[in-house]
Amino acid sequence: MELKVHDKTGKSTSSKVKLSDSVFGVEFNDHAVYLDVKQYRAQQRQGTHKAKERADIAGSTKKIKRQKGTGTARAGSIKSPIFRGGGRVFGPAPRDYSFKLNKKVKRVARKSALSAKAKSDNIMVIEDLSFESPKTKDFASVLNNMGASDKKSLIVLGDANKNVYLSARNLKGVKVISASQLNTYDVMDAKALILTKSSIEIIENTLS
Repeated sequence: MELKVHDKTGKSTSSKVKLSDSVFGVEFNDHAVYLDVKQYRAQQRQGTHKAKERADIAGSTKKIKRQKGTGTARAGSIKSPIFRGGGRVFGPAPRDYSFKLNKKVKRVARKSALSAKAKSDNIMVIEDLSFESPKTKDFASVLNNMGASDKKSLIVLGDANKNVYLSARNLKGVKVISASQLNTYDVMDAKALILTKSSIEIIENTLS
């Protein structure tokens, strides 16, 4: 597949980029995509949730009433879960949600995601972006020229660029990453995928 390369003004340049069929033209593997997205989202979870169980409650350990003869159920502590203010039964505890996923599966998932975007004509190629200073207005103008101002967009750079990142930070529905940070979740979540020329070579070398 060949795509035209656009400049910052949105106009097509004389150069074209040929996308590798081994990366941008594979058959979609929905299960691999599901596993990779699941792992990505699991790793975003902090896992710091914690509820107090009866051992964590501050209170007296004195037996609150005699064992027999009260006509009600026996009770040993005010911290019991059956009383108001007592501990919670089987409450959430801090844990790590991450899990292992084979590199080959992740590679298949990312190829599938990129191929799906290519098949639906949602990939655009732009010349390498750079700004002398962070300017949101200039970045918004680039998106508008590319016809992606009203779409959830993912911009992939060859290398990390602080000025480009800061220029896009305040725009809703826009995310800027480097080619080394490419992941299945961001690709599938975006409606418009904008790749710089330098990022394509890195992506193909990584996933081939």
